[in-house]
Amino acid sequence: MSGPTPASSSIDRAPAAAPRAASVSQSPAARAWRRFRRNRLGFVSLVVFCALVGISLFAEIVSNDRPLLVYYEGQFYVPLARDYPETAFGGEFPTPADYLDPYVREKITSGSNWAIYPLNPHGPATISYDSKYPFPSPPSRENLLGTDERGRDMLAQLIYGFRLSVVFGLVLTAIGVVIGVITGAVQGYFGGRTDLTFQRFIEIWSSMPELYLLIIFSAIFSPSVWLLVVLLSLFGWMGLSDYVRAEFLRNRQMDYVKAARALGVGSRQIMWRHILPNSMTPVVTFLPFRMSAAILALTSLDFLGLGVPPGTPSLGELLSQGKQNIDAWWISIETFAVLVITLLLLTFMGDALRDALDPRKVDR
Repeated sequence: MSGPTPASSSIDRAPAAAPRAASVSQSPAARAWRRFRRNRLGFVSLVVFCALVGISLFAEIVSNDRPLLVYYEGQFYVPLARDYPETAFGGEFPTPADYLDPYVREKITSGSNWAIYPLNPHGPATISYDSKYPFPSPPSRENLLGTDERGRDMLAQLIYGFRLSVVFGLVLTAIGVVIGVITGAVQGYFGGRTDLTFQRFIEIWSSMPELYLLIIFSAIFSPSVWLLVVLLSLFGWMGLSDYVRAEFLRNRQMDYVKAARALGVGSRQIMWRHILPNSMTPVVTFLPFRMSAAILALTSLDFLGLGVPPGTPSLGELLSQGKQNIDAWWISIETFAVLVITLLLLTFMGDALRDALDPRKVDR
């Protein structure tokens, strides 16, 4: 009985080699994403962080002292979107309705009328006047995480404070990436005197006392989130600039760059269309750690009283309240827990990104 011919054997083995060929043909981004998903801790951190950010972005729907929807006397009202006078709900005054007033609440929930409130019926500025305990009050049925020293709900403060920290970190990171990539690319690509001039400027600029400048500007101008963004952006780009500069210094000597120059391609096109896509690994891996540093900077400045305007929900202000009210343990513990969880999630994501984009990692 004769065995299979060599031709038939190669045909039989062809389907088994197809998956390997398909995996080899994947783009570098697809391979990096597959490696990132294999990192359980990093991938779960990304999912949890995105979920928390999504909740905070819709904080007004999750935590607010206004009803989401009111049905009163056959008409629908959306207090979350606009102000309604008290007379719209059977009141006596044309002033905006106070939905914390027991009289207004009774009106919009009596008979066939009804109202839908958020899961946490407290806003960032809501003061719990009906609390049975002096402020700051411990966790209770009305305030699940207690209140701060001003009588504001801690859960609402944490949700809105987390949103402020995340948005601040994203904006500061984006500005730092833009400035850092541009300066690093110019230094690395042109080198020579251009690189030397930029390096001397960075050395002088990095020696500026950043904290003293913040104190001086905080004394001159009123506290503002955008003032902090501008001041911190002046110093937050130098770390990334060094990484991009090193990548451009290495990649500008590659054969594909020399070939592009020989073909007469302009320097700008070579920098942004050829070298930059091959130098994005340090930029991407830098983002979570840069965002962690921005959140820590905002929290520290708020703790020192140099951050956002007074009354703005922020993690730093809550930590300062916890320091001044040692007996109110829930303020410090809850705020510290939110801050630590946020930084840990960003750190795990950064480690996973670094491993996923490491060219020495081999897919199995």
